[in-house]
Amino acid sequence: MSKTKVQKSEKPKSPTRSRLKQRYLDSVKAELQQKFGYANPMKVPKLLKIVINMGIAEASKDKNSTQDCVKELAQITGQKPIITRAKKAISNFKLREGQPIGIKVTMRGERMYDFMDRFCNIAAPRIRDFRGFNVKCDGRGNFTLGLEDHQVFTELNLDEVKRTQGMHITLITSAQTDAECVELLRLLGLPFKNLPVAVAA
Repeated sequence: MSKTKVQKSEKPKSPTRSRLKQRYLDSVKAELQQKFGYANPMKVPKLLKIVINMGIAEASKDKNSTQDCVKELAQITGQKPIITRAKKAISNFKLREGQPIGIKVTMRGERMYDFMDRFCNIAAPRIRDFRGFNVKCDGRGNFTLGLEDHQVFTELNLDEVKRTQGMHITLITSAQTDAECVELLRLLGLPFKNLPVAVAA
């Protein structure tokens, strides 16, 4: 009886590292270390996650419109959004408990860096009359920006977009001060008003 040779399974290939993450490791960390003089390299700020919130109060009146918003945000982020619902009813706002009021996506890791790269280099320059974002953080290392029109993202097929949707994008970092947060995001490529834009070589 002949013995069959058991082939060794090939090791799974490690996913390619995103361009922006590689840039952070190669140059951004060193620049932050030099500017702020951290005693411990582990204290150098980094991007932790990106949270996108899209309000769908008007769209929720039509079930198909809600599904369109979910589909479009999934195309933009490459990740399935979750639907946020009202926790209690408010009659003055014609709001019922459990009614869909928004959709949310939280991105981490490679997907987060890929989105940040696309947003800074492709989507942001497409914003109408864009002159840079205001330098205003929340004092705890987080920065939130608002978009009035989600059609600036090239992932969308504009022929299929039926309505304009706004969104809030929150960039959450490990920075302890506003200055550290702004400098980190600037070096990652986010364009701010009256600040030099860091462009990847």
